[in-house]
Amino acid sequence: MSEFFYRTEDIRPEEVVEYFVETSRDREIVDALKAHNPIVLAGSRGVGKSFLLRVAEAELLGTFATNRVFPVYVTFNRSSLINTTEPNQFQYWMLARICARLVRALTTAGLVGASPASFSILTGEPKGSAEGTETKIESIAAAFENSWKAPAARIDVSALPTIEAFKDAVEDLCGELKIARLVILIDEAAHIFLPEQQRQFFTLFRDFRSPYLSCKAAVYPGVTSYGETFQPIHDATMLMLERDVLNQDYISNMREIVERQAESDLSSEIARHGENFAILAYAASGNPRVLLKTLGRALRVTAQQTNEVIREYYRADIWAEHSTLPDKYPGHRTLIDWGRQFIESDVLPDLQRKNVQYLDAERKSTCFFWLHRDAPQPVKEALRLLAYTGIVTEHSSGIRATRSEVGTRYAVNLGCLFALEAAPTTTAFHIASNLTPRRMSEYGANHSTYRSLLQAVPKLTEPEVGEVLRRQLGKTIDALDLTPWQRSNLRSLGLTTIGDVLHATETKLQEIAYVGEKRSRRMRNAAIAAVYEYLSG
Repeated sequence: MSEFFYRTEDIRPEEVVEYFVETSRDREIVDALKAHNPIVLAGSRGVGKSFLLRVAEAELLGTFATNRVFPVYVTFNRSSLINTTEPNQFQYWMLARICARLVRALTTAGLVGASPASFSILTGEPKGSAEGTETKIESIAAAFENSWKAPAARIDVSALPTIEAFKDAVEDLCGELKIARLVILIDEAAHIFLPEQQRQFFTLFRDFRSPYLSCKAAVYPGVTSYGETFQPIHDATMLMLERDVLNQDYISNMREIVERQAESDLSSEIARHGENFAILAYAASGNPRVLLKTLGRALRVTAQQTNEVIREYYRADIWAEHSTLPDKYPGHRTLIDWGRQFIESDVLPDLQRKNVQYLDAERKSTCFFWLHRDAPQPVKEALRLLAYTGIVTEHSSGIRATRSEVGTRYAVNLGCLFALEAAPTTTAFHIASNLTPRRMSEYGANHSTYRSLLQAVPKLTEPEVGEVLRRQLGKTIDALDLTPWQRSNLRSLGLTTIGDVLHATETKLQEIAYVGEKRSRRMRNAAIAAVYEYLSG
């Protein structure tokens, strides 16, 4: 049985390139991540943002001897646990986290022997301090990450450099170590239910601009607050990571992604049932993690398994994540609920009717709909939230529709469209292989479906950090992306909430039968990774 890597953090950094299936778009993004200009990379969960950041890191390390461009990978996945009374807590933690990772990366690469003078600024220690112990900067970062346990505790940040001092230290360090430029690759940069953190991050992102620093950040589409000081068009190059199902190499690329991890028996089943695999790949709408998860439920890739997976996953599971968003963004409940109703009750049935008519007449099929540029703002906000969960994707803007009206074209997740079919394996491949963006359902500026939303336009409020965190930590472990075996064993130890998992030690997990030191570490790493992913949006 094949056991897939669903998350990049489960793959050793030095092994990432072994799993890299390069497309022309992926190559463009990796090259941009390695270049000088600031980059903001947007993409839904599971499309491969973290993976491409790691690929860029590996390639830069491989060419460092000649290019002298040094990568520093930083993940902000613990930022959701920051909960103190300090108003600038997130800015302080970000700076401490970046300093700590920079020092660690340079040390691990063997670039630092006797500490350069600039290191004292980045570590918060006097020059010549003993090596091998936790620095003051690392202690500050750790204190913020543990602040959810004691929100009232005061954290001493006096050792932190200012942003200008940090940039000066980086310049000095580059000169001393003969480094041309540092590339800071920031993963999990912006979190959906903490817009204030998002705004602070992008202010720091802008302020870090320097000849010796290149910042790159991965964010989610549709739910990122850039703030007033950061202008996406002027302060960074905005890139969208998506795998176009209309590309002629789409199926072969997705198949290669699977076969880089698959055992021989699964590869044989894929070869035997190529059309069923193609249906699952199209249903994933370019999301490798979704494909691996659905394929993991249909390892024989038979028609029966394929039909069952599409009905179960795309009718229920994919919507479950979207429907939990009000717990994280309470002020947006009306938008979230209306968005689901709009897609399920209006868009998908209309597209299905069109496809029946088009395919009966041997014409092209569709998964596209168009929204007028003057449609009410709450409608656009609802679609942005749907883009976050990958149920819709913005395909093209500035598109002319009937009567030359201008708007934005969206694509719905193909799996959601296939799930409406009585037997997806009999029709889905025909639908997917005949798609054209020229056929689309149109929703004008004053469409009747908007009425119910406009009558109940919500008051969009930002939740308090502490309030949101307490609510999330109290959730059951059912909310986490874990296997049934992992959930069952956690419950057997009395670990029933997300907070319980955070508190658990490896020693606690070793109370499970047949779980020793190595397995307990893997279990805890998997559980903590699931917690961080859940908390980060």
